[in-house]
Amino acid sequence: MWFPVRSACLGGRAVCDRGFVGAILQRPRRREAKVSPFSHSAGRCAQTCQALVYRKHGDPSRVVELEDVPVPQTGEKDVLVKLLASPINPSDINMIQGTYAILPDLPAVGGNEGVAQVLEVGSQVKSLKPGDWVIPRDAGLGMWRTEAVLAEDDVISVPNGIPLLSAATLGVNPCTAFRMLSDFEDLKPGDSVIQNAANSGVGQAVIQIAAARGINTINVIRDRPDFTQLCDRLKAIGASHVIKEESLRRPEMKELFKTCSKPKLALNGVGGKSATELLRHLQVGGSMVTYGGMSKQPVTVPVSALIFKNVKVCGFWVTQWKRDHSHDGRAFRAMVDDLCSLIQKGKLTAPACTEVCLQDYEKALGAALQPFTSSKQVLIM
Repeated sequence: MWFPVRSACLGGRAVCDRGFVGAILQRPRRREAKVSPFSHSAGRCAQTCQALVYRKHGDPSRVVELEDVPVPQTGEKDVLVKLLASPINPSDINMIQGTYAILPDLPAVGGNEGVAQVLEVGSQVKSLKPGDWVIPRDAGLGMWRTEAVLAEDDVISVPNGIPLLSAATLGVNPCTAFRMLSDFEDLKPGDSVIQNAANSGVGQAVIQIAAARGINTINVIRDRPDFTQLCDRLKAIGASHVIKEESLRRPEMKELFKTCSKPKLALNGVGGKSATELLRHLQVGGSMVTYGGMSKQPVTVPVSALIFKNVKVCGFWVTQWKRDHSHDGRAFRAMVDDLCSLIQKGKLTAPACTEVCLQDYEKALGAALQPFTSSKQVLIM
């Protein structure tokens, strides 16, 4: 059988292939990799690739190992790809821990996001050719590996002239930011959005996409010794205002709203008190969209906000959006094209990344497991 990496929620399709920390996967030196016992059901595989595999759920630093796994033959509607870069996102960690909303069959290869280069295409592949760069359409492909055989329908092409790190980190955070800015409120130039976790991958994408649309952003971050430097970095990529969490409860917010309209949209990636404070500053009839919960605290909505301000409170998960639109790829294609256009124009850049070789995956996973003390991602090269 092929090495199983697809989630049961995705139909159980088995393929040999690969989302906050990033990872550049290049062909590493062939050493110290265990040999996987899995093989192709149709016969012996012609070659193997190296992959980060886990056979049980648990602490990623304990259950993930570098192994040689078989690369199946390329089918008529498949493409053989070489992985170039693959981030380590919180969802990747949660999958390994067994706490995420979707879980692949075990054993599995980690990683839900990344960019790869097409090496070979099947005889019936129409949309791709050797040399093209591709990213996954959905989660669950297992991107932490050097090579993969993927179905043509499971990937989408991106320009190979954009920066590698931008391509590698395109499919999760920028897509999340794009959809939240597009789908919940009719935002016009001059309107305002308020968000917490503004220095996260999603937060930085929100800042840049909003700036490109002429939308003001009020960006909330925790106080820290380097607050001034971080504030300057966020303003350099387009942030209109950067404030500390404590400022949300102070009179100085009234001064801010003398020069900036009250936000129509609040984006919550933290939860707890931070989310409640965002609600307090929404316009009447505004929306708060929750896409994460870094504080691990519940979102509390004051009754007064619902009754007197008629605010709308909802959630967003980009994986579900992709699945809801999988029957018609035009919406995803249009979004990817818009994001790539912003990248090409220099209006959307990847977060700062630390590049780590695949062989040093333990270092990358260790960094990914650290508390969110900085906005840097960790990349495996």
